[in-house]
Amino acid sequence: MALSELQIALIGAGIVAIALVWGYNAWQDRKHRKTADRIFKSSPGDVLLGNQEIAGADQPLDETHREMHREPGERQEPRFTDEVDEVADVDELDGAMAAAEPAGEDLPELAPEPQSKPMLPEEWADAVADCVLRMAAPNPIPAPTVWALLSAWSEESSKAVHCLAHDEEQGRWLVVAADTSGHYREWAVALQLVDRRGPVSDAELGTFLDSMQQIAQQTGAELEQASLAETLARARALDEFCAAVDIQFVLHVVEASGGVFAGTKLRGVAEAAGLLLEADGVFRQRDAVGMELFTVANLGDEPFAAESIKSLATHGLTLSLDVPRVSDGVQAFNHMLATARQLSDRLGGVVVDAQRAPLADAMIDAIRAKSNELQQRMRDGGIVPGSTRALRLFS
Repeated sequence: MALSELQIALIGAGIVAIALVWGYNAWQDRKHRKTADRIFKSSPGDVLLGNQEIAGADQPLDETHREMHREPGERQEPRFTDEVDEVADVDELDGAMAAAEPAGEDLPELAPEPQSKPMLPEEWADAVADCVLRMAAPNPIPAPTVWALLSAWSEESSKAVHCLAHDEEQGRWLVVAADTSGHYREWAVALQLVDRRGPVSDAELGTFLDSMQQIAQQTGAELEQASLAETLARARALDEFCAAVDIQFVLHVVEASGGVFAGTKLRGVAEAAGLLLEADGVFRQRDAVGMELFTVANLGDEPFAAESIKSLATHGLTLSLDVPRVSDGVQAFNHMLATARQLSDRLGGVVVDAQRAPLADAMIDAIRAKSNELQQRMRDGGIVPGSTRALRLFS
C-alpha cells in the first residue's frame, strides 16, 4: 500500500527525533567523561590519570605509606608491606613501582584567573587543590559577619577551609579568622578537595556550595558558581593521581647480633647525626629552612620521649622518607642512607630492608632512580614536590 505524504512526513520526523536524542545522549556522555579536564597541563609527557587499581608488588623494602585510620572512601595509596616474599632482583622493584603509575587521558591546564581580579595566594586558595568561590559585594561587609556565617559549618569540615578578604588599601589578601576586623568588598573561600584521607565527599562539598550561596544571599554579595558534579569529578581524579605517587621509602637499623640498642646511648648518637627529638616522639632531620627531610622513629610501638629515652631499650630504628613532601627525593634519600649508616656504625647495628637483609648497592641505585621518576611525574602533573601545594595535598 502506498504511503501518503503525511505518513512519509511523520516517519521522517520520527527518524530525525531519534537521531537528535541519540546525539544528545552521546554529547552528555562525552561531557561527563571530561569533567576532570581542569587539573593538569596537557602535553605529550603529562602524567595520565585513570581508574587503574593501585597495588604493591613484592618488595624487599618496607615502602609503606604512614599508617592511619581509614574510613570508607578514603584514598588508597600504593603500599608495600613487610608481609611479602623476598624479591630476587632489582627488576622486580621496577615492576612493583610501575604498579603505581597512573593511566588515563591527558588533562588540560586550568583556565588562568582573569587579570581584572586580584590574584589569590596559592597557600590559602589553590586552583588545583581547592574549590575556590569568590564573592563581590556592592558595599563592604564586616569581617565578623562573614566569619560567623562561615564558622557555622566550617568548624565541622573534615577538609581545610580558608576564608580570605581583599584589603584594597594594602592591595593584598588577608586570611580571615575569628578576631579579624574591618570591612571588605571582595572575598574568597576555599575548601580543600583532597588530602591523605581521600577526596572530599559529595555531602560535604554540597554543604559548602549551599552554605556559600546562603552567605551571599544574607550579605548581598554576588557569588561565583561551581558545579557539584564537575568539582567532585575533579577531586576524585586529583586523589587518584596523588595516590599513585604517594610513597614512603623506609630503612631499618637493627642491632647486628639481634639484641637491643640502649636508650642511654641512642639519643647522643642521634643528635650527633644532626637529628632532633620532637614532641611527637620522633627524631627529625630538617633542611636549612626547617622543612622535614626524613624521620627516625622507634622500630617498636613506643615513641621516644625525652624523659624516658634513657631507660628505653629498642630492637631497632625506622628511617622514613616521605617522597612527595621533599623537594629533591634523591638528595633526601642519600642523606637518609648516610644517616642510617652513621647510626648503625655508632650503635653497632646494620642497615637492613623489611626482611632484615642488608641493602645491596643495586637496590639502592634503583630506589634513587624511582624516587627521581616519581617526583618528575609529580612535576609533569603540576604538583612540585615539597611545594606548598604538595604539602597540602599530602597531609
